[in-house]
Amino acid sequence: MIDAAELVDNEFLRQFELKTEDHFAKIEYSLQERKIFLTKLIIPEGIEDENFTAEFLKLVLEHIKEGETLSVVPTSPEIAKFIRRNRQYKSLLPVGLRI
Repeated sequence: MIDAAELVDNEFLRQFELKTEDHFAKIEYSLQERKIFLTKLIIPEGIEDENFTAEFLKLVLEHIKEGETLSVVPTSPEIAKFIRRNRQYKSLLPVGLRI
């Protein structure tokens, strides 16, 4: 389902967007200094794939990692939980932040 979709960083609306055939998922963010605050995860109700959220978060975090300039501050509980469970993304957190 996610394979055919493309991640878009909508800088005007400050959100990462993922459109699939019938659905539109997004993560709202805020930029401050050299940190990106991931504030809200919105997954449409019609998505029944259990791995969709994890795959979407992986795409977003990999996109941020490629930029190599921002630290991630997850203020959304779902995103913080994902990073806690996937240690490979802990390097994106700013120094001193523990989740």
